[in-house]
Amino acid sequence: MILQPERITLEDQTLRDGIQREAVILSTTSKIEFIQQMMDCGIDRFQVTAFVNPKKVPQMADAEKLIVELQKFSEASFFALVLNLKGLERALRCGCRNVEISISASNTHGLKNVGMGLREALNELDAMLKLAIAEKALVKMSVQCAFGCQYEGSIPEDEVIDLLKRGLDRGVQELSLADTTGMAYPELILQRVSKAKEVVAPMPLFLHLHDPDGRGISNLMAGIEAGVRHFDATLGGTGGCPFIPYAPPNIALEVVVEAVSKRGFITGVRHEKLVSFREAFMGILKGEPCSIGSK
Repeated sequence: MILQPERITLEDQTLRDGIQREAVILSTTSKIEFIQQMMDCGIDRFQVTAFVNPKKVPQMADAEKLIVELQKFSEASFFALVLNLKGLERALRCGCRNVEISISASNTHGLKNVGMGLREALNELDAMLKLAIAEKALVKMSVQCAFGCQYEGSIPEDEVIDLLKRGLDRGVQELSLADTTGMAYPELILQRVSKAKEVVAPMPLFLHLHDPDGRGISNLMAGIEAGVRHFDATLGGTGGCPFIPYAPPNIALEVVVEAVSKRGFITGVRHEKLVSFREAFMGILKGEPCSIGSK
C-alpha cells in the first residue's frame, strides 16, 4: 500500500498579526488584492482582520468593510480575531461567521493587551462563546501566552489545559495554543502540546508560533512531532504583538512551507510563487510603489 503524504493546514495571518504594528496602512482594496495574490499561491485560509479599537490598532479600522467585501469570495475561508464581546458583536453584525476568540493565560498580558485580568476575561470568554455558538459561527478559540509570558515567566500547564477544556465544554470547533511573547522552546512544545492533544482530539489544534532567536522552525517541528498539523504564519515573518516590548515576529509562511515540504508533508502552496510575491509585499511595507497600493 502506498501511503499518501499528510497535509499541513496553514492559516495566513499577514493582514491581521502581520501588519498590526506596521506604519503603512493598507487600503481595503489593497488587502483584497493581497488576498487574491495569496489565493493564487495556493493559500485558502486567512485571518484577515481584528475587531478591536481602531484608535489603538488603526490598521484594523476597515474591519467591517473588508469582511463585507470578502463575502463574494467562496474559494477560501476568512477569519477575524475578537478579544471581547463588543468586538464579537461587531463581527457578527457585518456577516462574519468565522471568528477566533482569544484569551490570555497570563493575567498581566491580558491587562496590557485587552484591559482585562484573567478573572474578568473568563467571564467575557463565556459570554462570547455563548453568543458565537448561538449564532452558529465557526469558533476557533486560542489561548495566548500558552508557553509562558515575558511579564510573568512560566505559565502552569494545568491552567492552559483548563482553558482548552473550557472552550471544548462550550462548543468550540477548533483550538489554538499561541506562543504570544516568544517563550516557547522545542522541549516545552513537545510536552505541552502532547498533553493538549490528549484533551482536544479529535478537534483541530493549531499552533501560533513566533520566531524568537530563530527558534520558530524548531518549535514548529516539535509541534509536528507532537501531532499538530495546523499552523498560523505570516508572509515574510511580519508582525508581533504591539503591546509587548521587543515582541518577536511570527514564523514566516514561506519558510514553513519549505520546511514541511522537505519533510514530506503537502500544503497545496506554490512555494516559488509565494516567495516571489513576498518580495513585492515587503516592498509595500517599506512604502515602495507596487500594484498593491497603500492609502
